[in-house]
Amino acid sequence: MLNSMADRDFERALDRHVEWALEHLDLKGGIFGKDVVGLSEPEANQARQLIDNRGLSVYCMSTTLFDEFVEAGEDTFRADHLAKLDSAIEVARVLQPHFVRLLAAKTRRRAELTDSVAYLAKEHTWLIELYREAIGRLVDAGQRVTVENECHDCIMSTPEEIHAFFDLTDGGDNFSFTWDVQNLWQMGTFPSLDVYEDLKDLISYYHVKGGRAEIEGGPLKWRSSLEDASWPVEEITSRVIADGIIPVICLNGSHGECKEGYDYESVTERDLIYMKHIAWLVSS
Repeated sequence: MLNSMADRDFERALDRHVEWALEHLDLKGGIFGKDVVGLSEPEANQARQLIDNRGLSVYCMSTTLFDEFVEAGEDTFRADHLAKLDSAIEVARVLQPHFVRLLAAKTRRRAELTDSVAYLAKEHTWLIELYREAIGRLVDAGQRVTVENECHDCIMSTPEEIHAFFDLTDGGDNFSFTWDVQNLWQMGTFPSLDVYEDLKDLISYYHVKGGRAEIEGGPLKWRSSLEDASWPVEEITSRVIADGIIPVICLNGSHGECKEGYDYESVTERDLIYMKHIAWLVSS
């Protein structure tokens, strides 16, 4: 899970991972009051020592690089995102994550586009080149790279757009997809086994969140636990585990409105128990 989900204090978050028998970390923010890319070398070394002391490891270093509207232009992406890549590489050198995450960019024209990648290829070819540069520099530094779909205005809203993005970036064997199931649902693609099968060859990391719809198969309305979610959590997760395509599943907090009368107490712990139950069912 994201480190900040366990506790806003970094050391207490690490301790809770140990208490919950979790071995891996997904590091994003809340690390000595900074996001992971903003850590100085001494801070990164201090974080690494705290992690090592608890027998934990960093599975993903979740940067927010490329989380920007493409219409902001190439100069903005270079100044606000690509310029931070050297820092990301230095922090990754210390923390030694399994993956460094980039985010899929956004577009202000999302509502009118049926194919965002065709739009990029026609009007913003520089963005694909910047992704290629970032991926290449990270891989040359010894890192594996994953790109995650986001939940609002994202250039990835369908499996077709995701495949087209990977075809254009051509990132090689060390570049793969983090499927955030609820995020893609929020972008209009309801989670199903068909969606999983379509994306399976790209997926290296799997983010799960709960969420409930007002109508069956409809858009996300309320936040919820995974066990109460409207999407087929157990069916898809069981297949993901059985297929052995990923060694680690990442738990995220649900998006959506709070539903009146719903019990939100200890949802994180309930989700952990539920996911461990699914894993046990698959292995037994």
